[in-house]
Amino acid sequence: MTKDLGIVAHVARFKPLHKGHQVVLESLCERADHVYIGLGSTNKYNYKNPFTAQESREMIELILKPKYNNFSFIEVPDLDNGPKWREQAKKLFGKLDHFVTANDYVDHLLKDDYHLLHTLQVIPLDKRIRVNATMVRLAIAQGESWEHFVPEEVSKYIKEKKLDVRFIREFGLETIAQYIDPMGS
Repeated sequence: MTKDLGIVAHVARFKPLHKGHQVVLESLCERADHVYIGLGSTNKYNYKNPFTAQESREMIELILKPKYNNFSFIEVPDLDNGPKWREQAKKLFGKLDHFVTANDYVDHLLKDDYHLLHTLQVIPLDKRIRVNATMVRLAIAQGESWEHFVPEEVSKYIKEKKLDVRFIREFGLETIAQYIDPMGS
């Protein structure tokens, strides 16, 4: 595949890295000269962010390091303030050819600063996967099968480090309470 994207950045929380993230990151590494992988919400530890920045980084490295060396990481704290986050992002990422996002709010914040691409624009149609990290976390919290949502290496990593057990203990009930409608509607 042609390296047609130049220098790009992509920010996500990767909590955990799932097969959708994998496809995006692999597509970016294949098409870009360099990919800045922004690890989002590195200052948060809660039911939406139950893995540390280091754990997210290690999950990504398990997938990318065997095939690619044109990526690096940037930790991007959540500031709970869009304009301040925008200024932070511009300082952290600097000059880019493209900023890749599927987040409408990030798109709105950075539209005047970067040439934006939606993640669907960089993923071949036949590789698109409908999965998000909330689906994975909810399945873990409910004790359901979740392994099929994530790359095999990530599943092994989570189980070996007992991160699934930690997540259930620390955030399982809160996760279920946030995403399950008790009235069944």
